[in-house]
Amino acid sequence: MPPVLTAIALLVCSNVFMTIAWYGHLGTMRTRAWYLAALASWGVALFEYLLQVPANRIGHEVLSVGELKIIQEVITLAVFVPFSIFWLKEKLTLDYLWAGLCLLGAVYFMFRGRLA
Repeated sequence: MPPVLTAIALLVCSNVFMTIAWYGHLGTMRTRAWYLAALASWGVALFEYLLQVPANRIGHEVLSVGELKIIQEVITLAVFVPFSIFWLKEKLTLDYLWAGLCLLGAVYFMFRGRLA
């Protein structure tokens, strides 16, 4: 698999763990002490880092750090929106659409040199 696709696949998996670590406790550990939620989140975040670090190393072979960061932000929104809707029962609003369009603009500006 090409390095870019390998990095993207690892970033998607990493982001699932990141989203669970950062926000999962809001749905499952509401009645627990915050420090227990933090410890559980750290445990989940370990798996995020086990995927994130190799993803960035592999991706940096062919992409700039800025390009990697923008890809990460697009993946973050793509993972976070369904998670917030289905796990946290948040309402889907047009703000997610506007945020996504802003990220598309960021993707364009970060990658326009490769498109020319």
